[in-house]
Amino acid sequence: MLEEVKEVIEKEVRPVLEREGGSIELESVDDDGVVKVRLTGACAGCPMSQYTLVNFVEATVKDKVPEVKKVISVDDAKARFEEMLRR
Repeated sequence: MLEEVKEVIEKEVRPVLEREGGSIELESVDDDGVVKVRLTGACAGCPMSQYTLVNFVEATVKDKVPEVKKVISVDDAKARFEEMLRR
């Protein structure tokens, strides 16, 4: 399942986010079908990031990899702050 999720993120999710100045990193895929990701770039701290996560990232991954039950964001406040300083 890990390789399938990686492929969907690389080929279908990341290119769309990059067009808007954002990106995504795959953190993990557990045996229960929970995918953990980190939204970066313009997506980090964006007020619409939860909407993007559920209605685009999760919907796309679940559509292509039916074993996935949920996609959640792993938020690292320090990393997000450092990302914002780089802008």
